[in-house]
Amino acid sequence: MKRINKTLALIALASSSAAFAGSDFNTLDVDGNGAISQAEASVDAKLMSMFTELDTDQNGELSKEEFSKA
Repeated sequence: MKRINKTLALIALASSSAAFAGSDFNTLDVDGNGAISQAEASVDAKLMSMFTELDTDQNGELSKEEFSKA
C-alpha cells in the first residue's frame, strides 16, 4: 500500500510541475497587475532560476517584455 501511495504522490508532483513548465505571462501574473513578482514566479522553477537575469531593470518583477526573453 505504501508503494502505491508513493507512486501516486510522484505522479501528482510530476504532473503539477509539467503544468507550470509551459506557463504564459497571464497565467503567472496572478494579481493581474501587468508584472510577475518573484512570489508569482516561484511556481515555475525554470523561471525562478532565470529571474534575476531576466529582470533587467532590477525592480523585482518581470514585465511582459522581460518575460518574453525567457
